[in-house]
Amino acid sequence: MDDVIADMVRAGQLPASDALRIRDALRERAGGAAEQDVLQAVAAEYGVPFSDLGDLQPDMALIAACPARLLLQWDVLPLRRHNGRVEVAVSGLFDTRGTDALRVTLGEPVVPVLAPSDAIRACIKTHLGVGADTIDSLESSAFLQVVEDSPRAGVDLDESAQDASIIRFVNQMLVDAIGQRATDVHLEPFEDEFRVRYRIDGVLQDVPVPPQLKRFQPAVVSRIKIVSDLDIAEKRLPQDGRIKLRLRGSDVDVRVSIIPMVHGEAVVLRLLRQDSALMGLGELDMAPQTLDHLRGLLGVPHGIILVTGPTGSGKTTTLYAALQELNDSERKIVTVEDPVEYQMNGINQIQVSEKTGLTFARGLRSILRHDPDIILVGEIRDAETAHIAVQASLTGHLVFSTLHTNDAPSALTRLVDMGVEPYLVASSLEAILAQRLVRLLCPHCRRPVTDMEREEAAAVSPVAATGPAYAAVGCSECRNTGYLGRHAIFELLPMTEEIAAMVAASRPLGEIRAAAVEQGWRPLFEDGLRLLRDGVTTLEEVLRVSRDTAATGNGATVESP
Repeated sequence: MDDVIADMVRAGQLPASDALRIRDALRERAGGAAEQDVLQAVAAEYGVPFSDLGDLQPDMALIAACPARLLLQWDVLPLRRHNGRVEVAVSGLFDTRGTDALRVTLGEPVVPVLAPSDAIRACIKTHLGVGADTIDSLESSAFLQVVEDSPRAGVDLDESAQDASIIRFVNQMLVDAIGQRATDVHLEPFEDEFRVRYRIDGVLQDVPVPPQLKRFQPAVVSRIKIVSDLDIAEKRLPQDGRIKLRLRGSDVDVRVSIIPMVHGEAVVLRLLRQDSALMGLGELDMAPQTLDHLRGLLGVPHGIILVTGPTGSGKTTTLYAALQELNDSERKIVTVEDPVEYQMNGINQIQVSEKTGLTFARGLRSILRHDPDIILVGEIRDAETAHIAVQASLTGHLVFSTLHTNDAPSALTRLVDMGVEPYLVASSLEAILAQRLVRLLCPHCRRPVTDMEREEAAAVSPVAATGPAYAAVGCSECRNTGYLGRHAIFELLPMTEEIAAMVAASRPLGEIRAAAVEQGWRPLFEDGLRLLRDGVTTLEEVLRVSRDTAATGNGATVESP
């Protein structure tokens, strides 16, 4: 509590002469140590209103009448007109510079409403958008030439993209995305807007941006091209690049993809945090049976262990957790990846580079001449890589890799589709681990399910109605989604003698799946119910990531090409 009050005194939110009295008042109420608690005490002491701005909808006409730079500089937000005055949210009652500036700007008397500074800044960003102050300054900059899709002679796109305000806006967007835990940033051009969305916890979420951003779309895209070393003059073909960022001492690798669309170029930025802490297998919180079985498979001398799932499902994290258990001085481990997401001592890592011709297949072929014991191939993308991986597993190497399939059994047909003979698939594969990431309920706002909701869940699965059950609500902590963070669910399909024989005989995938269930295979949906019983996610979320895995691939046949 004392630290919070001291910080507020230093920030000018609270006079030093009043700090002692406010602290004693909080202690008498057994109050907390947050800024909100102090502000509530200040509001009560001086008889001013307090609001956490949770469900408040400010008057947009008032906000539009105020320069974004003014609101952001002083952390003030006009809320509404009431009794002939404008109510203004402030976090410091005694620093009147912000309210004085608003009084002059609006030409009306103002009255303060105390609110937490974080809530004010979040509300400003929600209603004005990311980088509002920067776009505001661009609008008023007479020297800046906005480049159209077909620039006229004399308009320098490179020069516009290097403008300090454009650089600042792109930086603000990236800092905001990283701070929001986004894994991807989507910039999408439409006829009348330049939409920005973040993928957070696996789901795309709209990001408020100033409507004027559309005017500066070409310069923003060009700035991203410049920092990712792409051709800013090329607007007709897709381009891929990479940016290395450092934010507060943390390295972030950004993969850039730019594709021409009808109304301009669309950009997707994949944010990969280089210093993410490596997790051990025990930290992945697998079901005990799955974890024991997987650890047993790590002891095999050769073969292929595949991890499957869509992009961003945590496959690389799982693979490196496995490699950590195998990393010792008696074994040589070599990886070929694109990109190298984790750097681990004791492991030889190769970065794929398409520009120089270092592909997965070429890197894997070279690895075999380095006398490895264990090989990690970042992804099996083509027939050549698949064949080399199979041959490596058959010649005494333990190979780990990833594949994009809906579930574990579907990986069998995927390898055959790539041209690997069914008998080679049967003899080289040791196991397939499929995984997904489900969102976790926000602990700040989740609520118990009602009896009706529990009955509806029981109609889908009797298991879903047992144990603690909660529903998503939404609050400021989780961006009103009801979810905060993610957790992996798994299904492990070992290559038993019976399943290997069925694969070699090109039996339908549906029969292979049925045989796996008889042998104890638990699909993704069942593992998701484990989290549901623990009360950390919802049935809707488990179904979102695993509903299709029960039906996809039924009736397919494993055949030779």
